[in-house]
Amino acid sequence: MATKRISDEPAYVLHRYDWSESSLILEIFTRHHGRMALVAKGVKRPSSSFRPILLPLQPLHLAFGGDAEIKTLKAAEWQGGHVMPTGDALMSGLYLNELLLHLLAREDPHPLLFDVYASVVQIIASEHGEVLESALRAFELLLLREIGLLPLLDAQTMTLLALHPDERYTLVPEGGLRQASAADRTSLNGAQWMSLQQVLGERVPFVTVLRACAEVASALKPQLRTLLNYHCGVSTLRTRQMMVDLQSL
Repeated sequence: MATKRISDEPAYVLHRYDWSESSLILEIFTRHHGRMALVAKGVKRPSSSFRPILLPLQPLHLAFGGDAEIKTLKAAEWQGGHVMPTGDALMSGLYLNELLLHLLAREDPHPLLFDVYASVVQIIASEHGEVLESALRAFELLLLREIGLLPLLDAQTMTLLALHPDERYTLVPEGGLRQASAADRTSLNGAQWMSLQQVLGERVPFVTVLRACAEVASALKPQLRTLLNYHCGVSTLRTRQMMVDLQSL
């Protein structure tokens, strides 16, 4: 059987780890084929042209092939556009990568999510730090929606009762969206949740979701973080813990 080869595929490196003395295994996110694993043979050699290219948060076009679960990298071209983020911006980018590694199944395409990821990476690498929090919340919402883990935000999940614009509701892992109680530290009012549901339904939603998140980012953050940790099966994601540890130094 002929070996299938994919060429000129838009992709980002999510993670890389040693495979042999001279080679790496790459976890990548591609536009048309989803999350995949590639072996990059000889890439650790000083003479390898791939060595300075195969870095996280860099837009790439890749060629790869093979019939095994782990494909073989054939070619890689950097698409330019921005330099490697540093500091808090870099940690934010690695946080996105960790979410994708935890939540995306192998070879399950999500082209819309790929485009959203590329847009958020551009923000992370730019000087527009004032919109970073909104961009992260927008990505989290769109990721959860794309993989079917976000409940509808215009009704209470367990009862299907409509939301009242002025009443408060909170998003919890096992119960979805429910009416907030006195014990809930964060919540949004019904009008805010319904606004988010409306923009999430747009054909190309990223910019409008980002704008909607700007008004509610601080209250949305802990609710989405708890929901994401629950579905990732962890109490705290590694990148989140690293950021907390660095801030405490």
